[in-house]
Amino acid sequence: MSEFHLAYFSFGSNIEPEANLPEAVKLLSECGDVLKVSSVWESEPVGTAGRNYLNVCILFKATCTVDEMKEKIIHPIEARLGRVRGEDKYAARSIDIDIVLFDGKPISEDWYTLAYVVVPLAEIYPEFQNLITKEKIVETATRLRREVWMETRQGVLG
Repeated sequence: MSEFHLAYFSFGSNIEPEANLPEAVKLLSECGDVLKVSSVWESEPVGTAGRNYLNVCILFKATCTVDEMKEKIIHPIEARLGRVRGEDKYAARSIDIDIVLFDGKPISEDWYTLAYVVVPLAEIYPEFQNLITKEKIVETATRLRREVWMETRQGVLG
């Protein structure tokens, strides 16, 4: 019997996000169990000028390892929705999918300061504690909300 893993994903889009986010969530649900979905949050782009992003965090349960999730789930969904990876890591995108946490452990610590990841993640995993600072994610989210403009967008995911 296969072992299940829990992954928290961050999805973001600023190219037709009202169409691409729901489609990405639908495609993800075809690969495993979508257990929780945060509110959709609108935020300004980071690192470049351009259209605002819509972001959401999702709790996902599947039998895949991190590498298998990237290869068999994330990259195919991104490709299907027209994601083009180039040299500019801040370029506009139809969809960007990152694994934030896998089985309760951070994949990297880069996201701890990114409001567009922390705020939606705090909605669906409020008990998570930053392993470095020991700060609860809801405290981090509250602090970041005072520093960065974000607002919820209703009706994007139905």
